[in-house]
Formats: sequence, C-alpha cells, structure tokens
Amino acid sequence: MKCKICKATAVVALRSHNAAFCPDCYLKFFARQVEKGIEGQKLFTRDERILVALSGGKDSLALMLELSRQGYDVTGLHIDLGIPGSSPVARGVVERFCARHGLKLMVRELAAEGLAIPLVKERLNRPVCSACGKIKRHFFNKVALDEGFDALATGHNLDDEVARLFSNTLRWDTAYLSDQGPRLDGEDGFARKVKPLWRLTEFETANYAFLMGIEHHYAPCPYSPGASFSTLKALLQRLEAAMPGRKLDFYQGFLARARPVFARREAEEGVELAPCTSCGYPTSSGDMCGVCRIREALKDSK
Repeated sequence: MKCKICKATAVVALRSHNAAFCPDCYLKFFARQVEKGIEGQKLFTRDERILVALSGGKDSLALMLELSRQGYDVTGLHIDLGIPGSSPVARGVVERFCARHGLKLMVRELAAEGLAIPLVKERLNRPVCSACGKIKRHFFNKVALDEGFDALATGHNLDDEVARLFSNTLRWDTAYLSDQGPRLDGEDGFARKVKPLWRLTEFETANYAFLMGIEHHYAPCPYSPGASFSTLKALLQRLEAAMPGRKLDFYQGFLARARPVFARREAEEGVELAPCTSCGYPTSSGDMCGVCRIREALKDSK
C-alpha cells in the first residue's frame, strides 16, 4: 500500500477519504483537517487566547498539541475529579504531557471545592455522570471567563458529535439540536465553546496520537456505566464501515440545512436566563444553578 501523496509506504488507510498515508503525510492530512474545521466554522483566530479542556484522553491531548504546532495561543485546563485510582493517573498524564511539550497548564481540584465526585456519588440520589458533567462544564466555563480566554476548546471528535446528533434526533430534542455544532457563541455569562476536531474520527485522532508518541489515559471512568452512547457509536461505526464517509456527510448536512431551522425555532420560543442567587452563574431555573443545587444537597445530606 502506497501513500496517496508521496508514494512511500503507507501506514494509515482511510476508506472515507479513499486514501492511504505515510507518517509524514498523515500528520499533514490531520493538520489540514483541523485547519479546515477551524476556518470553515470560524472557531477562533491566532490573535485569541484558547483554553483547552484536558481530560488526559487522546483526543484532548492531540488537540492541544496540534493547536500549539499551528501557532495558536493555548493553555490547558484539567479538572481533577478526586476519584481514587483514576484521577491521579489522568492528572499525571496531563502534567507530564504539558511539561514535555512546554505547554501552559491550569489544574482545578473538585475536592477543594467540596465537590469531589466520590462524595457526589455517595450522597446524591441521581446518576453521577449527569452531575459530574454539569460540574465540569461549570468550572470549564468559569475559568474561561474569569481568566479572560476568548474560547473554550474541547476534544470532541466526529464520532462524538454524530453520536450526540443521532441521540438528540431520536428524541427530537429541539433545544439541543438548535445549538449543536463546532461553535457555540458566548453570551449571557457563557464562554464561546469550540470543537476543532469535528472533522476527524476517533480512529484518525488515535493514529495522530500514536504517530506523535502521545501518552494518554485510556482507562474508562470507574463510575461510568458506558451504556447508551457506546451503543449509538457502535451502530454508527457499522454504518460507516458499509458506507465510508457517511458520518461526515450526515454531520455537515445537519450544520448546513437543519441546525439553522432548529436555531430559529428556539430563538422564537426563547429561554429566560437569570443569575444564580448563590454564585451568579446563568441559569434558567429562576433560582440556583445546577452546581449550587448540588452543593446544597451535599450540605443537607451531612
């Protein structure tokens, strides 16, 4: 198998692009896909400061490294969840990665906030994954705003985005369908959120991480049941195997033709946001935001 570009021996074959690449040409292909994702959706510019959410997984680390290689002003943010046996490993991976590549890193510890995930799991009568996601999003957004970053970038790839789109479509969740996409503008106390890897699959990002020698944290969260989202991804993988390129076509079609329709509908209906009575974070509940409600629930359960 020969590289499509230089005819050297290929190491990565991509049926969705009807191409194979040698290591050097694959890294150039990956970089170009990131560039097209950023430029096509106007995610950010090189004059802006980008905060990158780093979990320790391959996608977020690959994103951080590639943005740095392309000359963007990036700083990593890792949220230490305080989960024994898991969080120390993930944090160590992130800290070694940033030290190795000379990248700026900020760490926030949920234990210091009284919100360590084991405590949340123990005392709340609700799915811990939902609460964990809400808490992480809160602190990603808070740090981005407090520290004056222009955008918050996450490592969500094409597989993540298509699985989420499929899930929201199965439920016809118009609120989520209205704002799903690689860019969500900042307003009303929310930072601009961007997903520069939206054109690249998990397989493509994994190849980049391997070729760049990125050490990453690959063990699943011990609290995650790994149910519905994994099922949807598996279904879409089978579709992609039978019809290469369909995932990207589906997602781009949604962005071009469907999302504007859902966005107009949600704009007409409107959702009233007001500052949280405890922390000032925007909320539609009319009282406390979700994270402050979790704090109160933990206090009440002592």
